[in-house]
Amino acid sequence: MKITTFRAFKSRNYRLYFIGQSISLIGTWMQKTAVSWVIYTLTHSKFMLGVTLFATMFPSFLFSFLGGVVSDRYNRFKVLLLTQAISMAQALLLTALIFFKNYSVWEIIVLSVLLGIVNAFDVPARQSLVYDMVNDKKDLPNALALNSSMVNLSRLIGPAIAGLIIEKWGDDVCFGLNAFSFVAVIASLLLMKLPQYVAKPHTKNVFGELKDGLVYIKRTPAIGFLILMLALISLFVLPYTTLIPVFAKDIFHGTASTFGVIDSCIGLGAFAGAIFLASLKPGSNLRKILAVNTIVFGLGLLFFSHAAYYPLALLFAIIGAFGMMSQITISNTLIQTTVNPAMRGRVISFYAMAFFGMQPLGGLIIGSVSQAIGVRNTVLAQGIIALLIGALHFRYLKIMKLKQHGAPLTDKPEIEVALQA
Repeated sequence: MKITTFRAFKSRNYRLYFIGQSISLIGTWMQKTAVSWVIYTLTHSKFMLGVTLFATMFPSFLFSFLGGVVSDRYNRFKVLLLTQAISMAQALLLTALIFFKNYSVWEIIVLSVLLGIVNAFDVPARQSLVYDMVNDKKDLPNALALNSSMVNLSRLIGPAIAGLIIEKWGDDVCFGLNAFSFVAVIASLLLMKLPQYVAKPHTKNVFGELKDGLVYIKRTPAIGFLILMLALISLFVLPYTTLIPVFAKDIFHGTASTFGVIDSCIGLGAFAGAIFLASLKPGSNLRKILAVNTIVFGLGLLFFSHAAYYPLALLFAIIGAFGMMSQITISNTLIQTTVNPAMRGRVISFYAMAFFGMQPLGGLIIGSVSQAIGVRNTVLAQGIIALLIGALHFRYLKIMKLKQHGAPLTDKPEIEVALQA
């Protein structure tokens, strides 16, 4: 593997961030796995799995606009430090509930809502702060791709560890280890030497600055199209992961370890996709890669949905996740590298809204649909939708190519043209 794959590590602050976040994210995925398993074991309800996702992510949708404004108005470092401390407190409360065996599903969901609210402020601050952590701004796309590899390596490791720990020591150990993992990320933040924060005067209130962000996106259709496509894929396709416990327990007749293995295979595919993106040469056509990998994502889901042979299903899960990775990473990279720095937090908040906000709604839809037509057919339909979204990406590329060559188009915005194609 070329050393340029890790060129962002030349920046000391980014190295610290990467190490701390890697440890914390392993704990986060352990907790996510344990929560899903606890909920499904208690309720045996596919719909409740969707409710759990909704509880964690929908608050991020509601508050992400405010989170973006806070990120642009205030010291992002202090905002991030505060969100990590609150997340640690949430994990400790969840650990206590499970340890004392005195809990209900709704108590877990309430704590999930708290985490979702915190994430609404955490994501814009964290993503925007990465820009300041990287000394050479040419390494920013590499840093964002490495971020994705970090997330998905933790997804590969976390669920597998969680499955083993749940069987040998119980759910409460998973939650406790996640709480302890926040020590690493908080320590890494405190060790950083970031540029001194300079407060800027604000002539508008929060709602005025939020409106400016909306106007900016409207006037930048290339960013608007990315956010719209991410919203569609988050609403209709990404929630397939909420059905994985059903595949593990009911279709493949497995245990918590089976769930952990499938989730880890998804993490492996996504990690491979992130490393692939980190290894791209500067100047690569990211929009074309995004279009191709959306098709790969759809095909992976199509074959995974009705795979009867367990090892083959794991292979298709890996392939689908490889394509899935581009949805998040390339969209984020294109936004971060093209957006006006003064608008970065607000635009990222809309990106977070599309990612976090649509998934919980999709989780409810997918949970209900799977009750009606079955889990396998639901994932099959999600694969088909991914293929259609991939076709929209290719259509948009064609429109942009014609526009660059001066071909007559239409006076409608590019988004409308692509959707009507």
